[in-house]
Amino acid sequence: MPGKFFDEWQVGTRITHQPSRTVTETDNLLFSAMTHNMQPLHLDAEAAKASEFGQILVNSTFTFSLAVGLSIADTTVGTLVANLGFDKVVTPKPTFIGDTLTCHSEVVEIRESKSRPGQGIVVFKHELTNQHGETALSMLRTVLLKKRGS
Repeated sequence: MPGKFFDEWQVGTRITHQPSRTVTETDNLLFSAMTHNMQPLHLDAEAAKASEFGQILVNSTFTFSLAVGLSIADTTVGTLVANLGFDKVVTPKPTFIGDTLTCHSEVVEIRESKSRPGQGIVVFKHELTNQHGETALSMLRTVLLKKRGS
């Protein structure tokens, strides 16, 4: 499903994105290595086992990136001009290897661009929930979108 143009969004629109995604040890290892995040909680099973969590924690920046990735097919693919910002990123529950995450999005704000008449600004609240229905991550994502016919 292609993304939607600015004109097609309404405040309050909600989407549950599919597919969901089960996080693997390889996901966490490669993402941590690619971003030079050598936090032992992400990479060292023994250090993680000794922590309060008792197991490896998935790199939260992977979780953040996964939320964006899972959401774009239904929201902005082909209509995005730019991501303008990410705000209020919170991770109330840790993500562990083997967790299955589902992304939900809601439009919380829409406004015309003052400087770009053929474009508009949409603010999405993205939320990732795990297989237990717990929120693993939530954030606001502000995007600049094309208007239909522009």
